[in-house]
Amino acid sequence: MPLPAILQNLPLPIIGSPLFIISNPKLVIEQCKAGIVGSMPALNARPAEQLDEWLAEISETRLVQQGEPGQAGRAVCDQPDRAQEQ
Repeated sequence: MPLPAILQNLPLPIIGSPLFIISNPKLVIEQCKAGIVGSMPALNARPAEQLDEWLAEISETRLVQQGEPGQAGRAVCDQPDRAQEQ
């Protein structure tokens, strides 16, 4: 199975681990600058409305506009009340 087009130019096929509480837009942007796929858990944005701001910050960077890969992970857990509190 071939890699998606956006991943074919990566120097190494590395995805930055989405670290709970630690990952944020600045880390994702720096991961992209380093040539890897940047990522963060969506639950790190608190309150939840902050996620839209974080995604806009990442999207507005020159790196992403030039096609650098990045992602925001959506956590799936068996404690939905906890996820809603975040």
